[in-house]
Amino acid sequence: MIKASKPPFPVIDIKHIRQNPSLYERNCLERNYKTQSTYPSRIIELFAQWQARQKDARSLRERSNALRRQIANPATIQHEDDETEARASKSASDATGSEDIKSLTKEQLIEEARILKDKLSTIEEDEARLEAQMTELALAIPNLTSPQTPRGDEPDVLSYINEHPEPSPSSSDRIWRSHVHIGSELGILDFAAAATTSGWGWYYLIDEGAQLEQALVNYALAVVTKHGLGWRQVAPPSIVYSHIAAACGFQPRDQHGEQQIYTLAQSAADAQRGKPELCLAGTAEIPLAGMKADAVLEEADVPLKHVGVSRSYRAEAGARGADTKGLYRVHEFTKVELFAWTPPDAHAATEVFDEMLDLQTEILQGLGLHCRVLEMPTTDLGASATRKCDIEAFFPSRRDPERGDRDGWGEVTSASICTDYQARRLATRLRSTGAGKMSYPWTVNGTALAVPRVLAAVLENGWDEGDMSVAVPECLRPWMDGKEKIGLKHRR
Repeated sequence: MIKASKPPFPVIDIKHIRQNPSLYERNCLERNYKTQSTYPSRIIELFAQWQARQKDARSLRERSNALRRQIANPATIQHEDDETEARASKSASDATGSEDIKSLTKEQLIEEARILKDKLSTIEEDEARLEAQMTELALAIPNLTSPQTPRGDEPDVLSYINEHPEPSPSSSDRIWRSHVHIGSELGILDFAAAATTSGWGWYYLIDEGAQLEQALVNYALAVVTKHGLGWRQVAPPSIVYSHIAAACGFQPRDQHGEQQIYTLAQSAADAQRGKPELCLAGTAEIPLAGMKADAVLEEADVPLKHVGVSRSYRAEAGARGADTKGLYRVHEFTKVELFAWTPPDAHAATEVFDEMLDLQTEILQGLGLHCRVLEMPTTDLGASATRKCDIEAFFPSRRDPERGDRDGWGEVTSASICTDYQARRLATRLRSTGAGKMSYPWTVNGTALAVPRVLAAVLENGWDEGDMSVAVPECLRPWMDGKEKIGLKHRR
């Protein structure tokens, strides 16, 4: 049976936010979510208003119930407890100005019952509005941050992968070692034609460039699946409902107001019918997480691990400049994504997280790229992550002596633990064996390989200016017709 397209009902622990407002406020400020830092105190204000409405409604319901019993059988009201009757009468008398129930005529009873019904309806509407406002604010608050995450804006360097190929920079690196220059020389990249066809931020991969993309994808999948660790391959959709993307922590605009997501235009008829909005997925993380939206996982099935290949779409490709040109920041690209559901505890999630980092390390190590593994700081975390590690590769063209210890580095992969942030918003539940108690699984995600940046790093690090060729990493050659080098060719 095809599932209904209505959004999953999120279950946010608003009580925890109310009980720990300073914790959530500080967490928002540390993560540079300044607007959201005011939401915990606002939620407390709204909850106080909601409690007041609840109290008013309770008094009116007591009075309304007594009125209905009197209308149905006047004799029954005589046997009500005097104290209860007095309390109910007093609660409603200020609002209605009515006399004692027993002294009212049937017409007066019916009229007062009608008035109370209208008042109750208004109060219930207020309660629903206040609940919706509290939920909306709670949904916008980012996940709490792991103690392992550095506070501030500087990452911790955890380790390095492979030896640095060129400790001493060349003055021509930023031009002649740029993958844009290399790809143009070899005729395997075409940014000019893509600019005419689609605009800035798109590209054509040609001949060995296109082959390299497929080789990188196949290589990454081979590494992930060869160890028998239980990673199941998935080919996910690239178009998803916007509410699924939002539940994963991807908003149309980020906290700085920059557009993140491409939204598909809706026809007037679809909008009028209330058909959910669609968008292009910025990562396979979104459709992979959505696979278990409004679903129940069994305890025996977790950790449940998926690896998916998809096209990814990013509306905001970054400011133009030396560090973002070419393939480094683009609007559309192929990515191999790792996604898992784990039991709701830090140990189980960290085991899968470390497994992802090991796989990422093996992939980059096999490609011969010099990289460093970073524990990312609070200001670099997305809304859903409690902890995130990035791996940065060395790019000769990004090297600048004035950049200090960040000289030449560029992010190529990341991995995040999201606790139950996504599961609660997607209504993904976990049923324990035995008692059948329900909880929310944790989710962990990571990039096995994002093609454009890794392809760019392979071109720049494998470039030989002497014979104008790029060395093909040995691990990719099975998918490159055995080619050891990509050299100049006759231009058509």
